[in-house]
Amino acid sequence: MRLILCLLGILCSTFSLAQSNYRELPDPHPADQAPWKNLKDGTYIRFASPDIRYGKNEVPTESLSPSGWQGKAWKGEKVHTQLVIWTTRPLEKVSLEVGALTDGKGNRIPAEQIQADFVRYVMADGLNDKGSGCGIPDNLDSTLVADVIDVADDLPVAANTTQPVWLSINVPEDVPAGTYKGKINVKEGSRRNLGTLNYSVEVVNRTLPAPKDWAFHLNLWQSPDAIARVHGVEKWSDEHLEVMKPYMEMLADAGQKVITTTLIYDPWNSQTHDIYSSMIKWTKKKDGTWSYDYTAFDKWVSAMMALGIDNMIECYSMIPWNLKFYYYDEALGKDTVLVAEPGTPAYRAHWQPMLNDFAKHLKQKGWFDKTLIAMDERPMEAMQKAIAVIKDADKDFKISLAGNYHPEIQKDLYYYTVASNQAVEAATMQEREKAGYVTSFYTACPEAYPNTFTFSPPAEAAWMGWHAANKNYDGYLRWAYNSWPPNPLQDSRFRSWSSGDTYFVYPGYRSSIRFERLIEGIEDFEKIRILREEFKKNNQQDKLRKLEAVVGAFKLEALKTTPAADMLHKAQQALNAF
Repeated sequence: MRLILCLLGILCSTFSLAQSNYRELPDPHPADQAPWKNLKDGTYIRFASPDIRYGKNEVPTESLSPSGWQGKAWKGEKVHTQLVIWTTRPLEKVSLEVGALTDGKGNRIPAEQIQADFVRYVMADGLNDKGSGCGIPDNLDSTLVADVIDVADDLPVAANTTQPVWLSINVPEDVPAGTYKGKINVKEGSRRNLGTLNYSVEVVNRTLPAPKDWAFHLNLWQSPDAIARVHGVEKWSDEHLEVMKPYMEMLADAGQKVITTTLIYDPWNSQTHDIYSSMIKWTKKKDGTWSYDYTAFDKWVSAMMALGIDNMIECYSMIPWNLKFYYYDEALGKDTVLVAEPGTPAYRAHWQPMLNDFAKHLKQKGWFDKTLIAMDERPMEAMQKAIAVIKDADKDFKISLAGNYHPEIQKDLYYYTVASNQAVEAATMQEREKAGYVTSFYTACPEAYPNTFTFSPPAEAAWMGWHAANKNYDGYLRWAYNSWPPNPLQDSRFRSWSSGDTYFVYPGYRSSIRFERLIEGIEDFEKIRILREEFKKNNQQDKLRKLEAVVGAFKLEALKTTPAADMLHKAQQALNAF
């Protein structure tokens, strides 16, 4: 499929971010036209499920009611749903019009807090024959899936086509409780109204904190290098920082806690399309001493902190996957590389002076207490040897690891993110919480479910927050926020990982169904946290037991028999009833 699309000149064309209306790839599986022929000629508009990725060339098969949608939200919460437009005739310049929601008493949710956006289609693959997202063969069958939440003001809709729309409502923190009603108009051109859908949001008398105050420890790794490539700007220039800002504002609005930084060049052995460059320039001088230029590191950290992402600075990696350490050698007059394993004299000689200097720099900047020397998926023995070097440089350095659970080193890890299939003893979780440590979980390509691939059931992204609450984890980690493949708006596939594994958001400051549903689960986590604290404080044991029974259902094994969407619907209804 990839070769065919390249020969067509579509996939291999130069990506242009400036195009607000880009072209989607053709569907390799044309839909059966019989259902379209059986429809009465015209255009249909209905509210639909946010749990379904509707096929572009397929007539929606489930029964969709024209009566409207009723949402329920806390103050300060963002809620969403989906509607679909399907038509037997071509439509030009379809646009969406939303107004304020009002309660009939003079109170309103302003129109600027309501967003209706077209959902676009991107090419996706699937799992391999062993049910894993790792090791995807090149000839794996692919299809178009709905995922991109676009920023276009209008779109054409071809005949016999389904066009989803994502509707989001940001409920202000200061709006009075009550039921707020409004409508969405779907238009063709400047005048013709294709249809109007009415909806309402019941705002309950509870308040969700602002994202910067959420306790949930979200960690989606950022890639400044990918943004520089897609926007065509020089790395670490003022233009680079400027174009990165809206992406990172989106991330801050999701409650992100961690800044991803690099100590070295290519810590992940070129597993991304854009190799991670080092934010620190290492120079070995002619006299054998070292100097370190922190200019890029300081620019990046300062920019992220200005956006409110200031809880942690993770620095990758003292144990790169290829064990290669690049630096500039003044005596040789060129860049060179050292290959050294943890525990060897060469390894210690390379890292000890750097860590000593880095600690001084961080303390001068006032960042030392927020900084962690970070590794991921490294063997326990290698970790132990690296930890020894780190602690010799400064015993107060904090350390993080994302990987398998090793009881032998957990006390050395301020921030420990374990794979979703790993079990951490309850006593250890309590011990870490008491010490003020952070413990979370992550998913990656091995997990068929739950996951956040472009073809994953959307509810699985929201499921993550509930699972964290059930296991008493502090949060969730995913390895890539924006490590884009060559043409991310059109094709989410990348090498041997299942599609979408490398990014959540799209170029041009476009969100995704997956990203919005992930935020939904984080909001639910915050609701659970607030209710737990309230019920414990007021000794409301009956309510606490009911809440824990709801949360306790979110176990990995439960997904073998119950879809995430079914679990969420039941649990969210119960949560909003407290």
